[in-house]
Amino acid sequence: MVMAPDSRGTAPGTRPAVRVLVVGGGYVGMYTALRLQHRLRRRLRSGEAEIVVVTPEPYMTYQPFLPEAAAGSISPRHVVVPLRRVLRDCRIVIGEARRIDHTKRTATVVTLATGEDGTGAVEIPYDDLVLAPGSVARTLPVPGLADFGIGFKTVEEAIGLRNHVIEQMDIASATRDPAVRDAALTFVFVGGGYAGVEALAELEDMARYTSRYYHNITPDDLRWILVEATGRILPEVGEELGRYAVRELRGRNIDVRLDTRLDSCEDRIAVLSDGSRFPTRTLVWTAGVKPAPILAETDLPLTEHGRLRCTAALAVEGVEHAWAAGDAAAVPDLTSPHQGTVTAPNAQHAVRQAKVLADNVLATLAGRPPTDYRHSSAGSVASLGLHKGVAQVYGRRLKGYPAWLIHRAYHLNRVPTFNRKARVLAEWTLAGLFKREIVSLGSLEHPRAEFALAAGGHPVPEQPRDDGNRRRPGNGTPRGDTSEDDGPPAPTG
Repeated sequence: MVMAPDSRGTAPGTRPAVRVLVVGGGYVGMYTALRLQHRLRRRLRSGEAEIVVVTPEPYMTYQPFLPEAAAGSISPRHVVVPLRRVLRDCRIVIGEARRIDHTKRTATVVTLATGEDGTGAVEIPYDDLVLAPGSVARTLPVPGLADFGIGFKTVEEAIGLRNHVIEQMDIASATRDPAVRDAALTFVFVGGGYAGVEALAELEDMARYTSRYYHNITPDDLRWILVEATGRILPEVGEELGRYAVRELRGRNIDVRLDTRLDSCEDRIAVLSDGSRFPTRTLVWTAGVKPAPILAETDLPLTEHGRLRCTAALAVEGVEHAWAAGDAAAVPDLTSPHQGTVTAPNAQHAVRQAKVLADNVLATLAGRPPTDYRHSSAGSVASLGLHKGVAQVYGRRLKGYPAWLIHRAYHLNRVPTFNRKARVLAEWTLAGLFKREIVSLGSLEHPRAEFALAAGGHPVPEQPRDDGNRRRPGNGTPRGDTSEDDGPPAPTG
């Protein structure tokens, strides 16, 4: 165990007067650090204060754009925001917090260099802690899921799924085995929330368009199945719009199975609770999320669901100088008429909570009382593919093209930095003028395979498509560079 080196701007062997440690670089982590950076800019540059952001990835992923990235409507580079560009006055540590001892005010962090220099984990001391590690996919003990399931929570998974779908169409076009063809053209999505419905709808649109370039595949050959354990999909947009979404999807020949569970997917056969069996080479799991594992490795109070027990001011309950928001925090919903209700773990709350959290950290540092988090919901929007959507905005229900337009306008407004907004808008404009891209770049997953064969080595073995097994700091796996130059950060209001 080694202590983290002191940051620039301080004398050797000294620490800044205040060090705020932000664990996580997602919505809450990035927006909190950005607001703190703006308000503490002078103290940060003089070395009196320091903001340390610990995150496993050097970018924040704008997850509402993942379905469009998977469909090829947006470049993967424009779905992510490089943290080093946006948080220029913060210290970015690419690594994973493995343990947090708030009693001692220290975090044990494993970095990319841990496996290279042999010095072990880094211990980072702090004064104030902001816990925003987000969430991970919530899986169930379904036989075969770990071997054949594909997640849809990261940009890598979204692009991998796009490549996989087109690859299956290539297999179906070339094979002479009807069973292989049917399995390749059967796509099963489990989970009827935002992620599952939007991913399925966008990919179905993309695959239907792509089929026109195959001489022996028609849109009717493709089979899309949505499995939802409850009696409705998209509960966030309301029951009426949820029913409309089901009718819209079924009208596109998508098999929507409500009140149905996935019992098994062993041997690439999806077995449902209603007795149906579907041989498939594509099973996408989007059935909910759970808090990040780091929360269990802290000495902070947790709820029965594993989230941090927080006050309405976004402070960890019963603990000083510890804050949390987003998916990791159980924050009381002061606007709900029902006692004990907590805010939903979604992006709308995360972005708003980040602003209040940052202001409360600053207030505490200045000796002022913090303020409670209250919200008024603007509504919910969901895309059902190109030019199709549902929206509930300020009590008004919209369907079809108007809802899709509002969906795009809302998320264009919310994506961080002016640079990203301009690039996304430009891509949408060009996509409206030119045809879709139908190229699969699956070889990106094994970039050394061709050279290894040419050099006389062994081919890179094909890995199971378990997209939940992401690269972790210190495991020696090369990382891709998805960052690029960005303009100045957009104001956060």
